[in-house]
Amino acid sequence: MTRAFSPEDAWHLAAGTHRRLWEVLGAHPNEDGTTTFRVWAPSAARVSVVGEGNYWTPGEFQLEPDPSGVWRGTFDGFAIGSTYKYAVESKDGGRLVQKADPVAFAAEIPPATASVITAASGDDYHWGDGDWMGSRGQRHRFDAPISVYEVHLGSWRFEPDGYTAMGRQLADYCVDMGFTHVELMPITEHPFYGSWGYQTTGYFSPTSRYGSPDELRSMIDQLHQAGVGVIVDWVPSHFPVDEHGLGFFDGTHLFEHADPRQGFHPDWKSFVFNYDRPEVRSFLLSSAHYWFDQFHIDGVRVDAVASMLYLDYSRKDGEWIPNKDGGKNNLGAVEFLQELNRSLYEAFPDVLTVAEESTAWPGVTNPTDVGGLGFGFKWDMGWMHDTLAYMSEDPVHRRYAHDQLTFRSIYQAAEHYMLPLSHDEVVHGKGSILTKMPGDRWQQFANLRLLYGYQWTAPGKKLLFMGSEFGATDEWNHEAELAWPSLGEEMHAGVQGWVRRLNEIYRCTPALSQVDRDPAGFEWVINDDADQSVVAFLRHAPDEPSVLVVLNNTPVPRDGYEIGVPEAGSWSLLANSDDPGYGGSGKGPAGVTEATTSESHGQPNTLVLDLPPLATIILQGKEKVYS
Repeated sequence: MTRAFSPEDAWHLAAGTHRRLWEVLGAHPNEDGTTTFRVWAPSAARVSVVGEGNYWTPGEFQLEPDPSGVWRGTFDGFAIGSTYKYAVESKDGGRLVQKADPVAFAAEIPPATASVITAASGDDYHWGDGDWMGSRGQRHRFDAPISVYEVHLGSWRFEPDGYTAMGRQLADYCVDMGFTHVELMPITEHPFYGSWGYQTTGYFSPTSRYGSPDELRSMIDQLHQAGVGVIVDWVPSHFPVDEHGLGFFDGTHLFEHADPRQGFHPDWKSFVFNYDRPEVRSFLLSSAHYWFDQFHIDGVRVDAVASMLYLDYSRKDGEWIPNKDGGKNNLGAVEFLQELNRSLYEAFPDVLTVAEESTAWPGVTNPTDVGGLGFGFKWDMGWMHDTLAYMSEDPVHRRYAHDQLTFRSIYQAAEHYMLPLSHDEVVHGKGSILTKMPGDRWQQFANLRLLYGYQWTAPGKKLLFMGSEFGATDEWNHEAELAWPSLGEEMHAGVQGWVRRLNEIYRCTPALSQVDRDPAGFEWVINDDADQSVVAFLRHAPDEPSVLVVLNNTPVPRDGYEIGVPEAGSWSLLANSDDPGYGGSGKGPAGVTEATTSESHGQPNTLVLDLPPLATIILQGKEKVYS
C-alpha cells in the first residue's frame, strides 16, 4: 500500500530537502488491486494516466492537483507489468504530450519509451549480502586498497540472461583478477544506447535492456557475496531532449532553466538541470538515495562535475549568465553537490562518492563544513592526461617530457585521488590504451605493463576500464563484445597476469594504500634522471616495511644502476613487469637484493640493480622505518 503524500512531504519537496520521493511519487500498486499515481507538474492544466488499459487515450484516468503541484489519483486497470505514461496538457491549451513517469521504477525496453508499473521497494527480494553490508565501511576507508574495474554491461560480454548471469560472471572475474569494486557505466534508463547511459531519462529506473529491477538486485547481491563492491555512474549534470523525458515537462521549463544560456548544454545538446529550483534538488537527491537504499550500491561516481560547477563551461563570452556576484561559479550546483554528499554520508556513512572533476576546483574532497564539496574521492584527470601523454612519447624523446611524469608529486596530496584509465581514453578515435604505446609490438606491451606498474604504485586509488586489463588491441566499441579470444595469445595473457599480480600486491602491501594523501607516504628517491628516463620512489605506511618502485622508461637495460634506500640489508622483489610470465624478456633483479651502507640520493644505503627495459620493478624492505 502506498503511503500518503503528507504536508511534510510537500514541505520538503518545496524546500529542496526531500530525499525519498520514490515513496510518494510514481506509480504504486495497492493491495486491493488498484494503483496510485502521483507526479509533480505544477504548471500543467490537466494530467491524466494513459496506458494499455485505455488504449493510450487521454482524459479517462484524470489526476487531481494539490497546492504542492503534485497530481494524484488511484485507479483500477493497471496491474504490475502494465505500461503507462502521463498525458500532460499545458495551460495554453496548445500542447498535449505523453510523458514517461519521472519517478518510474521500470521502463519498457528501448526504443519503446513507456514506464512500467512495478514494486518500488523490492520488498519481495531477499538480500543475502549481510556480511558485506556489515563490513563495507572498512573497505571504503581512505587507507583501504580500492581497485575499480569499470564496466559497460552491454559490451563486457553478450549475455542473453542479463543482470543475473552477468552478476555471476563479473563476481568470478573480479575475484580472480583481484579488483575490489566494479564501476558500472550508467544503468539508469536511457533511450539512446550509443549514449552509454549518460543521456538518462529514468532516474529511478534500471535499464530494462538487461532485465528487471530485482534481477539487478540479484546481480549486486552476487557481487557483494563474492566480496566485490558496486559503484554506479550517476548523471545529474544534464538530461536528453527526448519528448517523453523531463524537458518542458508540464508546459514550462520545470526541470531545466528556461534560458538556454543556463538550461542547454552545447557539448551534449541536452538540457541542464536547474539546481536553483528546490524541487529539482529534491528530485536529484532522492534519485541518488534511491540507488543506495533500494539496490545496496556502495558508491556513485558523479559524471561531468566540472560542467555543473562553471556557468561558462564550454561556452563563449555572451553565451552564459554570471551568478549574482558577477562570477562564473554555479552557486546552485555547488550547494546541491554539497547537500548531495552531506546527505548521502549522513544516511549511508559506509559508502563512497567519487567526482569526475577535470579542473583545479579547490576542496572537491574536503568536508562541506570547511567549504569543500564533500566527495570521498576525485578522479585525477591531470595524472591521466600527463601520464598518457608521456607514455605515448617515443622513449628517445621522453627525456624532454620528464616533468609530465614528475609534476604530479606537487599536488598529489591536495585531494583524495583515484587514478583513472577510463572509457573516455579508448573511444572517439583515441585507440586502445595498448595502441597509444609507441614502438613495435613487444615494446607496446612492455610500455603497457610499465604504465600499469606506475598506476598501481603511485598514491591514489585505482580504476581501469574493461579490456585494458588484457591489452585490448581495438578501440572500445559499445556494439561489440570485448575481444576475449585474444587471451589465447601470450602477450595479452601476460598483461592480464600482470594486472592480477598488481592487484594482489596492492591489497596485501599496506605501504601502497594506507598513506595516499599525506605527503609522508610518498618520497622521491630519483626524479631528476631525465637523460636515462628513470624514476624511483618510496611508499611508506606507519609500522610497515617501505616499498621501492623503480621505472625504467626506455627500452635500454640499465645494468648496475645505483638507487638510494633508507635501510641496509635485504630488499625482496615483489614484482618485475619484465618477468617472462608477463611477456617480458626476463631481465632484472630476482629474489632478494642486499643494500650496502653507502650513501646515495640522500639515503644512507644503496641498492645496485639491473634495470630491465621498459619495466616497473617493485621491492620491499624488511624494516619498519616510517612512524
